[in-house]
Amino acid sequence: MYEILLSFTKPETLAAYLVAAAVFGTFLTIALPYLQGNKLETRLKAVATQRERLRKQSRAALEKKGLRRKDDSVVGNISSKLNLAKALEDPNVVKLMNQAGLRGPGPISAFYFSRMALPFIGAIATFLYIFFVNDHGLNVTMKYGSLAFGAAAGFYAPNLYISNMAQKRQKSLMRAFPDSLDMLLICVEAGMSIEMGFQKVSQEIGSASPELAEEFGITVAELSYLPDRRQAYENLAIRTGHEGVKAVCMALGQAERYGTPLGDALRMMAKENREMRMSEAEKKAASLPAKLTVPMILFFLPVLFLVVLGPAYIKYQKMQNKNDVAPQVTERITDTSHDYA
Repeated sequence: MYEILLSFTKPETLAAYLVAAAVFGTFLTIALPYLQGNKLETRLKAVATQRERLRKQSRAALEKKGLRRKDDSVVGNISSKLNLAKALEDPNVVKLMNQAGLRGPGPISAFYFSRMALPFIGAIATFLYIFFVNDHGLNVTMKYGSLAFGAAAGFYAPNLYISNMAQKRQKSLMRAFPDSLDMLLICVEAGMSIEMGFQKVSQEIGSASPELAEEFGITVAELSYLPDRRQAYENLAIRTGHEGVKAVCMALGQAERYGTPLGDALRMMAKENREMRMSEAEKKAASLPAKLTVPMILFFLPVLFLVVLGPAYIKYQKMQNKNDVAPQVTERITDTSHDYA
């Protein structure tokens, strides 16, 4: 043991140990990066794999909903053979139907077929009612004018129906949109990408607003396969047709273009949309008195008058009956006294 300790004090031994340590350190320095691997490359591969998975899921969901390029149904074949899309062309029909949640060639074919068939149905129904059921004393000119009105009502009925669907869908979207922005902000600040954030929010918001979950799912798909990601935000703004969503999509597009933080933009947009929703509620509350005037006059005031004046009228009737009975009793008493006399 003593000899071993003495060997460490020799210069030759110390030099050998130092050289061995230096060689081992050099080998470790060269080999350590190869042993650790490329973390950045691994993370990029994981992100690419996740994006490809989201793309496949989104495409499968879109194909499941029937978003085909050609409508093979009976209505679609009739519309294509008669070339109704060109004969009854409406430049705003695609935009309006997207806002109503009707996508693909099937709803468009049904819209043009309805626009072709409903005028004839409306005119025939008006003709049968006026000429065979009840003409309401109309002259010949008014009768034919009623036929024209029935045909015009059938022609514009699909547009009114689609507009009504778009308005109802827009209200459903905007009820849940501020909350969805808060969830999207949490996802982005937690380190998620904007695609995964939209995907997560669409899963969580589905119970409150299936329409908004559907729009976010389509946005995820478009972010995956569109060459320009800002086009996906613009499409979302067009499909919803609301100023609040347009402002959010513009902010997301600017953040995508200039590299500004998404968290700040989403926080500000969520606050603005919440204030917008509150202002809409206050506007509705302020308009309630004017809207309740007619129902109050028709339904509340008659009942109120009945409740207030009913007991007084009943009491008055009883007093009238007493006054009518009193003279009769007096006459009977007088007659009886005369008889006894």
